[in-house]
Amino acid sequence: MTDSHSRVAIVTGAARGIGAAIARKLADDGFAVGLLDLDEAGVKQGAEAIVSGGGKAIGVGLDVSNTEQAEAAVTRVAEELGAPTVLVNNAGITRDNLLFKMSDQDWDAVIGVHLRGSFVMTRAAQKHMTGQKWGRIVNLSSTSALGNRGQINYSAAKAGLQGFTKTLAIELGKFGVTANAIAPGFIETEMTAATAERLGVPFEDFKAAVAREIPVQRVGRPEDIANVVSFLVSEGAGFVSGQVVYVAGGPKA
Repeated sequence: MTDSHSRVAIVTGAARGIGAAIARKLADDGFAVGLLDLDEAGVKQGAEAIVSGGGKAIGVGLDVSNTEQAEAAVTRVAEELGAPTVLVNNAGITRDNLLFKMSDQDWDAVIGVHLRGSFVMTRAAQKHMTGQKWGRIVNLSSTSALGNRGQINYSAAKAGLQGFTKTLAIELGKFGVTANAIAPGFIETEMTAATAERLGVPFEDFKAAVAREIPVQRVGRPEDIANVVSFLVSEGAGFVSGQVVYVAGGPKA
């Protein structure tokens, strides 16, 4: 990146897990970072840790599926840190259930956070990127986009993000903006720990069973995803756009 482009990133769902790791990595890479999450206390704590380490960051609480809150958050980041040229749409929730048990509310909540949230955040942020003729958008998909029992809402949302990403790449490429998606496999987070608890399985046993099915013989860590984000938002990734990168310890198809 040259001096003519601002080094400011926004990461949604940044209070914990993958989002928090991405925010820390981008701060280490020299970006000022806006950490956004429904958990305002969590992102403020994360931002304070980055600032204490010598970086620049702010934490903003919001519901990413709320248009007014999303636009206000992007405006605040632009005013306090500078015009954002990197957006990582990581915010996500799960409301798992089999199709015949799934409620309208469970469907709407997951689609709203993942798809509507990514849409309104990207629409708000892209003007800062197109204005500078440089930008990077990274959307968090999942291996569940390939289908996963009990996650019809989540799978649909994560598959939808792949089409969303490819269309962004087509529309925004002429403005120097790339768009890519990362599809993580099993990552050790509070979310996957909650899944193990719901199944009544100790988390360590759960991870060990999953790892046996992964070619590299371990589960993923949030830092594994953060490292790929770091590349995709770099100057060197300028010819990579519209791609879905499966970060899952082996091939997924």
